[in-house]
Amino acid sequence: MIVLTDMLTLCQEICPLTSANYRQLAAAVRSAGHADNVEFIELTVDPRRDTPARLRAYRRLVGTASNWELLTGAPSTIAKLWRYFGVSYQVTPVRNSAARDWWTHRRLTYDVDHTDLVAFLDRNGHERFIIDAAPNTGGSKPPPALTRMLDAAGQRNLRHPSKTAWTVPQALRAVSWLVGDKIAE
Repeated sequence: MIVLTDMLTLCQEICPLTSANYRQLAAAVRSAGHADNVEFIELTVDPRRDTPARLRAYRRLVGTASNWELLTGAPSTIAKLWRYFGVSYQVTPVRNSAARDWWTHRRLTYDVDHTDLVAFLDRNGHERFIIDAAPNTGGSKPPPALTRMLDAAGQRNLRHPSKTAWTVPQALRAVSWLVGDKIAE
């Protein structure tokens, strides 16, 4: 099965929190012996900047698991896929003029606003569950590399998540149902 979410490596508000939750999810799935049955995928909404090299650097920075992929592709292919799932995104001006790229340390020239979605696909690729919400890390502290990426809005999202935000235990319930085995956090 696949757990799919949208992201961009230069996000400063939500995506680092999603990656933090994915770390916990992948670890729980691995501990339960289902690493071969569940693939976690973060697919960019910023293919212009999220090159394979940048995704590899982000992967090293975040410390992803073997069953957790960071993917990019042709902008037209990504647009079709995200349109299918109802994810909208658009290039916007950078709100924080001091914002810097964590990899190149250059000033950011644009941001990509996007809706937040986590899709749970069964072994046949059929959509089974959709969470249309930002993540809630449940009070657990994201890894320092991810916390450093957060701007003021991201820090607020970390400290005061939305009431509708998804948590690792919620996502694990969906994964558990799909693999037919209870997976604990």
